Amino acid sequence: MDLSILIPARNEMFLGRTIQDIIEHAESDYEIIAVLDGQWADPPIPQHERVTLVYHPESIGQRAATNEAARLATGKYLMKVDAHCAFDQGFDRKMIADMQDDWTVVPVMRNLHVFNWKCMNCGMETYQGAMPTTCTNKLCSPEEQKFEMQVVWISKTNPQSSAYRFNTNLRFKYFPELRKRQPKTGMSETMSLQGSCFMITQEKYFELDICDETWGSWGQQGSEVALKTWLSGGQVMCNMDTWYAHMFRTQPGFGHPYPDPSKSQQNAIKENKKLFMSGKWDKAVHPLSWLLDKFWLSLEEVEDQEAKWTEEELQFQIKREQQAGWGDDYLIKPKLSWGVLYYTDNCLNPEIMEKCQKQLKKCIGQHKLVSVSLKSIDFGNNIVLDLERGYLTLFKQILAGLEKLDTDIVFFAEHDILYHPSHFWFIPTEKDKFHYNINVWKVRMSDGHGLHYDCQQLSGLCANRELLLKHYRKRIEMVEKNGYTRGMGFEPGTHGREKRVDDYKAESWKSEWPIIDLRHDTNLTQSRWTKEEFRNQKFTEGWEEKDNIPGWGHLWHFWKKIKVI
Repeated sequence: MDLSILIPARNEMFLGRTIQDIIEHAESDYEIIAVLDGQWADPPIPQHERVTLVYHPESIGQRAATNEAARLATGKYLMKVDAHCAFDQGFDRKMIADMQDDWTVVPVMRNLHVFNWKCMNCGMETYQGAMPTTCTNKLCSPEEQKFEMQVVWISKTNPQSSAYRFNTNLRFKYFPELRKRQPKTGMSETMSLQGSCFMITQEKYFELDICDETWGSWGQQGSEVALKTWLSGGQVMCNMDTWYAHMFRTQPGFGHPYPDPSKSQQNAIKENKKLFMSGKWDKAVHPLSWLLDKFWLSLEEVEDQEAKWTEEELQFQIKREQQAGWGDDYLIKPKLSWGVLYYTDNCLNPEIMEKCQKQLKKCIGQHKLVSVSLKSIDFGNNIVLDLERGYLTLFKQILAGLEKLDTDIVFFAEHDILYHPSHFWFIPTEKDKFHYNINVWKVRMSDGHGLHYDCQQLSGLCANRELLLKHYRKRIEMVEKNGYTRGMGFEPGTHGREKRVDDYKAESWKSEWPIIDLRHDTNLTQSRWTKEEFRNQKFTEGWEEKDNIPGWGHLWHFWKKIKVI
């Protein structure tokens, strides 16, 4: 047997889905051993030749459950995983191929979007958490609302975590400074671990007492495993070529399965510090100071990033990432400022514009908002340009807004787009690239018909402000000199034509839920509703038509109620 996958589980509603995911994606000779700690699985786990279930009517604790699974294991390698995870295809084969006997290895960690709550009256969906008491669609009739859980099981591609450390209490933290130095492929060292998934040889697991039950039921497992590996002479590595996705216990309604987890955590912290800060661990060949020196840190420096934040900044970061379903791993992202550039030609039906503005305000949180219009509007920090509608005017509006904003990152926002909060959870990966959200549905306002195809458009653009400034200053200079031509392209970074503005490139991403591009009588760009209207069929990739838009429901009901159609 190559691999034994150990899953300690107590009151885990997604254990069955996790086991199913492993079976679908594992490619080695493996077995799964799940310990049901004090409670039968609900829903039950179907029988499978590679799955062994161990049931305890009384809870023995997560550490003891993991150790029991390890004692039953027959694989050379042990992989402990949490009961709410998804996996890359061939994750086990990729991990084993690059494994060494004195290593502890983890895959890259993604975040797992497990479920939404769907309003069965209007179809609106709400991100995982406690069951809603009211629908987020304000026009949905309250007396008809009821909600059902819809499992989506999506491995989110952003953020991706591969570098970890600990603080002065030896508690797990993310390590963005190390992340910047890591290679994009192959194996990379990491100081500590998050704890929800790791692989080690069975021999080392027991030799190092990798899951010490005297520490209590739960807590500090990532730090314990990492410190015992490093200080005994081994290495802790992240395999950058594969991943797993983990659901964090930060969502209301998905709390901790063990009673009083804070008390258990505090006991584990106490035992952790006592063992490793004293320098008396009998299996150590290195002192703790050696590990700190290796990663260029002192115990004071590991707190430096958080210490520089004001309380207001810290709370905003926590709130923003929790809304995105990222829990407390906000430390993985750089401390950036975020702005929204909204522009309008004031030709849109006022009712539509007001509704879109209200939706945008709900989505952007504390992002700075600058609006640029051709007539005065009461929306954000407003700039008015006395110009006629047209392409050059649009470019000048964008430049005026960019010069007014002083943020690192800018999201574009148009007056006839319904934005979803997940659009603003995106973090640009490169400073010198334009990034486009291609999860866009075009909705015909005459009848509510929806169309999606993969397209990069300004309404979904997010990029570094300095890059955008350089591009639009040059674009305006070119248009004022030679006029606007299709040869220069419309969306920055998406065209390689001879008359292009610059040589910067673009990348695409897909938000958790789509943004809605409303198609009406006054759109600046034309609407195309059949594939035959495209001269190049490559621009119709991902073609899909429906009236019930994911995450939004039937929008024609939505607009009828405000008398727009």
